Amino acid sequence: MPTDWSAVYRSTFPALVRFLYRKVWEADRAQDLAQEVFVRALDHDPDNPRAWLFAVAANLARDEARTAVRRRRHLELIKNEPLTARAPAPDEELEARERLERVQAALAGLGERDREVLLLWDAGLDYDEIAAQTGLARGAIGTTLARARKRLVEAHDALEGNDAALG
Repeated sequence: MPTDWSAVYRSTFPALVRFLYRKVWEADRAQDLAQEVFVRALDHDPDNPRAWLFAVAANLARDEARTAVRRRRHLELIKNEPLTARAPAPDEELEARERLERVQAALAGLGERDREVLLLWDAGLDYDEIAAQTGLARGAIGTTLARARKRLVEAHDALEGNDAALG
């Protein structure tokens, strides 16, 4: 028998909003996330709808927290940028260009899947979006990202070492 989502909504929505509020500490955002949980529910018919809803809500809240951390980090970087741009000294400009080339070379040295997952994550996509884009299982995204980051660092460090040996 299919789930009566309107009855589940009436009985669960207030508790779900309270649960999410305690996760995100923003009433409007908690309401939005609760609505998103029910939108996702329409495509499913779980055995235990209430438990399923709270599991999805917890995942959305966790994803929301990760996104908030990334935004704060990005805003902090922007805030710390000098307001008045000064022309870099020629040696600083050369060093920056060389650094960029090493990063590009390190990225180019990665496998296609590692590079794609890293770039999608860097662009702000969450694990579900990365999984949908790449065809990887959602559960494999974290592991793939960790390995890709490690390979990127190793490739970059190797290039740094080569440049130091040449210089």
